[in-house]
Parts: sequence; C-alpha cells; structure tokens
Amino acid sequence: MSNYDTELKDFPSTVSLKGKLVVITGGSRGLGLHAASGILQAGAQKVFKTSRKALACAQAVSLLNNLPNLAPGAKAIAVPADISTIARIQGLVKQVGELTEYVDVLVANAGASWGERFEDHSDGAFGKVMDLNVRGVFGCLRLFAPLLQKRGTIADPSRVIITASVAGLAIGTLGPHATYAYSASKAAAIHLSKNLAVELGPRHILVNAIAPGLFPTKMANGLIDLCGGLEETAKRNPSGRNGVPEDIAGLVVFLSSRAGSHANGAVVTVDGGEYLISGSLGGMFGAGKGESKI
Repeated sequence: MSNYDTELKDFPSTVSLKGKLVVITGGSRGLGLHAASGILQAGAQKVFKTSRKALACAQAVSLLNNLPNLAPGAKAIAVPADISTIARIQGLVKQVGELTEYVDVLVANAGASWGERFEDHSDGAFGKVMDLNVRGVFGCLRLFAPLLQKRGTIADPSRVIITASVAGLAIGTLGPHATYAYSASKAAAIHLSKNLAVELGPRHILVNAIAPGLFPTKMANGLIDLCGGLEETAKRNPSGRNGVPEDIAGLVVFLSSRAGSHANGAVVTVDGGEYLISGSLGGMFGAGKGESKI
C-alpha cells in the first residue's frame, strides 16, 4: 500500500468556496435563499442574487450580508431581473458582466408552477411554466457560459447547478391541483442538465441537477397544508422528517466546491427517499390552484 491511498490533497478545504463568484436566480426566498446562505458561509466572495421582485431581492441581500460568520469582504449583491424571456436574461447577464469579468458558479433556481384540474388547465399557464422552468434555464446557461468559461480549468471547473424536483422523476401532483407543466418542466430540466454536462464539460463547466422533495417554503406551504401539515408530511417520509435549509445549502455547497469536482451530469435527490416509495406524488409537489413563482 502506498501513500497515494491515504494522502488527500488539502482535504480540510474540500468544501471551501473561498474567493468564488456565484450567481443565483430566484434567490430571494426558499431554496435559493438557503443555497445563498450556505454558499456565502462556505467562503464565497460575492453572490449575485436575482429575482423578479426588486424589494424582495434587496431584503434577501440585507439578511445575507448580516450573517455573522462571513469572510472579510464577502457580500451578496442584488441584481433584480425577470428571466422569463431571453431579452430579460440578456439584461441580467449584462448587469452581472458590468460587475465582474467572470462567474464561477451559476445556480439556476428560478422556477414557477401552476395547479389546476385537467379540464381547466389553460395553455397560457402551461406555456408560462415551461418558458421559465426550461427555456429560462437553458437561456441562462447559454448566455452565462462565456463568463463561466473565463476561470474554469480541468483542476477547478466552473459549475452550474439546476434546481429540478423529484416531481420530474416520478408522477407529480394530480387531481384538482394538478401540476402537469411543473412535472414536465422539471423532467425536461433534468434531461437538459445531462445534455449540457456532456456539451459543456470539455469547456470546463460542470452541470448537475438537484431534485428536492417537499421543503417548507412559501412556494410549498400551501401544499403542506393540503397534505395535512408538517407532522403528517414528516410521518410519510422514510427519514421521518421534512427537509430543512441545511439540506439544500449543504448539497449546493458540495456540488460547487472541490468535493464535487468530478460530479457531472448527476441528478441528486434530496427528499429523504420519499419519491422511492410513492407511486404517485399526488398533492405533494407543485402548487395549489393558481400560479406560484420565484
């Protein structure tokens, strides 16, 4: 046995994001805010946070910049933008490009859902969800790619993390609050992440997807109530609990850091294993009647 088997290169720093510049879409609340908090506390230098509501974005940035254990000079920066169209994504990339010459990590987290029964499900609502959750993700990756390529290397590739959902792996919400577009869009986002992992890997950009289950957030709280509340949803989970912010933050930091530098095209579920025992996720994922958007 040689030292090669036991000697790890600077292992204590494997999950450090020291000096990294990160863009997070849909980051003003919920999973995006959990991710931003973890990324900053892992040592990132700057986190550019975007959401369609300028006030919500500014409030989130204020919370992040008042975290007690940030590295010297680390800060979150609000870059409000609606990424539902290519023109608006171009505007976002232009704003970020005026503040930095490169981006190390892109967390494509912005998304929307619509819940309504099959007979009443409108084409317009279906199209809005698909536009943001699929076209918006692809547009962000395509237009941010030049900034992501600037510092990516074989040893330290740039990263893209796409927020998908277990609803894209199993059957999503059906019945009166059916989320057909949400489930279809998240399945598309997962497959898109695999295609882009192969396309962008040679350019030193790794692309992975995360598939969260039910997390108590503003987007999901209505569903939690429909499913009987937090205690009931926890009981149904093999792990005996619902997701907590650290679950998302830790996973995103792992995929952004040196610890995740050989993960490419992966789809990591973070739901305690619930989707494995559910033939249908009916009622568990998506939105109540009407639109939900981040």
